[in-house]
Amino acid sequence: MDHRRETGNFLAGAALLAAMLPTLLFVTPALAQSVAVGGAVAKPLVLSFDALKAMPAVTVTVSQATDKGPSEGRFTGALAWSVIQDAGVTDAPGKNAYLRHVYMVTGADGYAAALSQGEIDPRLEGKQVILAWSKDGQPLTAPELVVPGDAHAARGVHDGVGIEVR
Repeated sequence: MDHRRETGNFLAGAALLAAMLPTLLFVTPALAQSVAVGGAVAKPLVLSFDALKAMPAVTVTVSQATDKGPSEGRFTGALAWSVIQDAGVTDAPGKNAYLRHVYMVTGADGYAAALSQGEIDPRLEGKQVILAWSKDGQPLTAPELVVPGDAHAARGVHDGVGIEVR
């Protein structure tokens, strides 16, 4: 195990958390309209809602249960995979290290959901998980994580503000 690399990853993650903390604790509408990507990445980034909207669009239709009853909609947004790849995910040493990545997507209210490498990597399951900017043709006010194929919308994160690569 290369402790220098682990220490570097920890320090980079701590720096991102310190940078994101004001956003997570004191979210204003303007701050909720950007997504910070950090953790095990080569170049942490903050992607504005407008920059997210400029990425290639993917549209998914979901019909999922919620704690308040059924919910369905047609969402358009950028693939979460593309957003994460723009930050340059870094692998720890070891066989198939890329398979160990987990992506924690956090909302402005602190709610978080995990995505696995295997489900969003196009070389594996390639699930069309998106950070949506519109629902049923109507604009959203902040990014929303949409996970098609889930029976329940529990991993739907509203007002997405961060993705931590682990």
